[in-house]
Amino acid sequence: MTTVFVTGTTSGFGKAIAEKFAQKGYSVVITGRRHERLQSLASALKQSCNAEVLPLLFDVRDRHAVNQAISSMPEKWKESISILVNNAGLAAGLDSIQEGSSDDWDTMIDTNVKGLLYVTKAIIPFLIQNSHGHIINIGSTAAKYVYEKGNV
Repeated sequence: MTTVFVTGTTSGFGKAIAEKFAQKGYSVVITGRRHERLQSLASALKQSCNAEVLPLLFDVRDRHAVNQAISSMPEKWKESISILVNNAGLAAGLDSIQEGSSDDWDTMIDTNVKGLLYVTKAIIPFLIQNSHGHIINIGSTAAKYVYEKGNV
């Protein structure tokens, strides 16, 4: 079993990434904050791709929830992780910087930066133990190209 661990799979790119890896025969750990969507995706991947799927419900902003969920995975899943896809991310607020919300900034930094670090820190020991692995970090074009009222 070769496993891909994907964050933010309840919609968008994360869902598409999980679907593509499942179609290619990988086992997939899918993660997200929305229980119903996570369970729906798990069922769909099992049925349409005959994939092994492990759904983990957590918010990447919550370091303790990340660590608890990942440490609770069955050993066979930990031992087979070879790819981590850090996809979870969001954008909040469309105000100019002088009118921007500090709460929006905190939400974005906590999700897009700290969340990636929390998950990576928790998964890297398995990649090292397994003597192989790849980490793919998905980022927004907003990190490279400024857009009007994109203040973080």
